[in-house]
Amino acid sequence: MIKSRKHKNSKLLYYLKNGIRWYCTPHFITELRCRSIINSFNKLEKQEQNYILERVNYYNKLSGSFEPKMVKGNDGTELVPVNNLRPGATLSNRRVGSMYFFDTYEYMRYFKKDNLASFLFGDITFAPEVPSFVKSRPIGNDNGNSVLLNLDKNRHFTFVKDNRKFIDKQDMLIGRAFVDQPHRVRFWEMYFGHPMCDLGNINKKLGSHPEWNVKPISIDQHLDYKYILCLEGNDVASNLKWVMSSNSVAIMPLPVYETWFMEGTLVPNFHYIEIKPDFTDLIEKLNYYNAHPQECEQIIQNAHSYIKQFQNPAKERLIHLLVIEKYFNNLKGN
Repeated sequence: MIKSRKHKNSKLLYYLKNGIRWYCTPHFITELRCRSIINSFNKLEKQEQNYILERVNYYNKLSGSFEPKMVKGNDGTELVPVNNLRPGATLSNRRVGSMYFFDTYEYMRYFKKDNLASFLFGDITFAPEVPSFVKSRPIGNDNGNSVLLNLDKNRHFTFVKDNRKFIDKQDMLIGRAFVDQPHRVRFWEMYFGHPMCDLGNINKKLGSHPEWNVKPISIDQHLDYKYILCLEGNDVASNLKWVMSSNSVAIMPLPVYETWFMEGTLVPNFHYIEIKPDFTDLIEKLNYYNAHPQECEQIIQNAHSYIKQFQNPAKERLIHLLVIEKYFNNLKGN
C-alpha cells in the first residue's frame, strides 16, 4: 500500500494503479503467469510451504466438492461466471463497488473468465448458503462457505511507522468512531468524560448525545496515546491493523468477526489488551497496564511480529491465488 503523509493509503494512487491494471493488462498474460506463480510454491522450504498452506486453509475451509447446480441460495448468493464481475454490476443482490471490484480483479484475473464463483461484497456477518468470496465473516466453525479475500484493503490494510516510544505517550485511552451501533453507544455511555478516556463520536447524524460529537483526528494524533480503542463496527474494527503496527496498544473485546487479517487467530493480552464484552473491566485494565508498562512493550513487539506476515506482496499474491484455485477445484464443473 502507498501511504500519504497522514499514514492513510492514497485513493488517487490506488485508482490509478488499478485502472492501469484493468484497462492495459491483457487477460491472457495473467492467465499464462498464473501457473508459474502457483508452481513457485514448490520451490519454497518445507516450513514456508506449511505456513502458506495453513493460511490458505484458514481463508478457504472448503473440503469436498460442491455442485454447480447450487446456483442460488435463499440468501441471494449465486454462482455466476467470473466475467460478470464488473464495477457497478449486481452480484448476490449487492452492487459491486469499485474498490471491491479492483481488489477482487487483482487476483481473479489470473483465472479463466468462464469459471463460476459467488461473490458477496460488503460487511458480511453471516455464513452464505453458497460458498462465496467475502471480505468478512463470523469467527467460528460454521463459516466454511465464507472464503476470505483481502477486500476493501485500501481502507482496512493501513500500517504506520510510529517513531514515538510507548513510555512517552499519554496514559489514556483514545477512541474516535462512528457511534451508531448499540455496543458502541453503550461503551460511550459508560466512559465518555472519564478522566482516563478521550472519546469522541465523529458521526454527526447521531443527535441523541450531541456532547459526544467531535471532529475527526488524524492517525498521527491517535499515536500520542498509549491505548487505542478498537471496537468492532458493522463487522471488524477497521483501525486494528494500523494500531497493531504502531507503538500504542489496541484495547478491545474478543473479536466476533474476521477478515484477511485473521482476527480469529489473535491472542488476548499477547497481541492486544482484552476487555470483557460488557466493557466493565476497562479501567481496571488501564490501571494494571499503566503499572506494568513492560508488559505493554511486549504486546507491542508481538503485534509487530504478527503484522510482518502481511507485508510480503509476492507471498500475499501466492496465497490469494492458492485460495482461489482451491475454490475452483472444489466446484464441480469448473
